[in-house]
Amino acid sequence: MTAPIETTGAAADAQPEAVLAGAGAAQIEGRSLGRIAWNRFKKDKIAVVGGIVVILLVLIAAFARPLQHLLGLDPNAFHQDLIDSSTSLPKGGMGGMSGDHPLGVEPKFGRDILARILEGSWVSLVVAFGATVLSNVIGAILGVVAGYYGGRVDTVISRLMDTFLAFPLLLFAISISATLQGGAFGLDGLPLHICVLIFVIGFFNWPYLGRIVRGQTLALREREFVDAARGMGARGPYILFRELLPNLVGPIIVYSTLLIPTNIIFEASLSFLGVGIQPPQASWGGMLNQAVDYFQVDPQYMIVPGLAIFVTVLAFNLLGDGLRDALDPRSR
Repeated sequence: MTAPIETTGAAADAQPEAVLAGAGAAQIEGRSLGRIAWNRFKKDKIAVVGGIVVILLVLIAAFARPLQHLLGLDPNAFHQDLIDSSTSLPKGGMGGMSGDHPLGVEPKFGRDILARILEGSWVSLVVAFGATVLSNVIGAILGVVAGYYGGRVDTVISRLMDTFLAFPLLLFAISISATLQGGAFGLDGLPLHICVLIFVIGFFNWPYLGRIVRGQTLALREREFVDAARGMGARGPYILFRELLPNLVGPIIVYSTLLIPTNIIFEASLSFLGVGIQPPQASWGGMLNQAVDYFQVDPQYMIVPGLAIFVTVLAFNLLGDGLRDALDPRSR
C-alpha cells in the first residue's frame, strides 16, 4: 500500500496560494468588459430609469397601430359631433376628455388625441432610428477608413466632413418641401415624405460620428492587435471590419443613444414648420403646429404632444449619459 505523499514547509504553504491565485485568475477572466460595463450601468439609477422608459416607449411605438385597433381608435377619424360648431372647440371640459377619448379630441376636426399621440410615436421613432442607422453606417465606415489609412484619404474625407457640417440642413429640408408631399414607398407602403425625411436627416448627420470614429481609429491603429493582424498577412478591409470596428462598438452605441433624441427634435421641428411629416399623417410636431391657434383656449392640445417629446428626449439622453459613463468611466 502506497503511503500518501506529505507536503511540508514552503511547498505546503505555496499550494493554497496557488489555488487562491488560480481561483482569482478564473474570476478575473470571467468578468468580461461587457459585464463590467453592465455592473457600472446598474449602479446609475437615473440611467436605469431612463432605460426602462426608453424600452416602454419603443414597445408602445412598435405596437402603436395594434394598440389603436385594440382600443378602437383611429387617428384620422373625424368626430364632428364632439366639436362645438360656433367655437371649433371640443364640447365639455378638459378638451373633450371622456371614457371613449381619454386625452380628449383635437379642436376643429375632433380627431382622437390619444390615437394621434400613439401614431406620432411610431412616426417619430421610425424617422429617428432610421436616420440614426443611416448616419452610423456612413459615419463609421468613412471614419474608420480615414483614421486607418491617413494621408490623402484622411484629408479628402476630413474636408468632406467639414463641407457637410457647414451645410444648412434646415434650409435644405425646407427647400425640398415639395418633394415631401404625398406618395407611398416601400413594401409596407411607407409614405414617401417619411423616407425622404429619414434620408435628409441621416445623410447630413454622419460627420459627427465620423469624427469620433476617426479619432478613435487613430489611437487603435498602432495597437498590438493591429500589428499582429498585419504580421499574419491581413489586408486593409479585414483589419477595418474585423479588428477595428468591433472595438468601436462602444462609442457608436453611446453616440446613437444621444443622436436619436436629436433626430426626434429635428423631425418635430420640421413638422412644426410644415415641411416634415405631412397631413393627414399624425406627428408630434404637426400636432404642435395645429395647437398654436388654440393654445389660449385649449392648452391641453399643445401640452400632450409637447410632454410626449419632452419625456422621450429626456429618457434617451439619460440612457445615453449612463451608457457613456459605463463604457468609458474616464468621460465623467
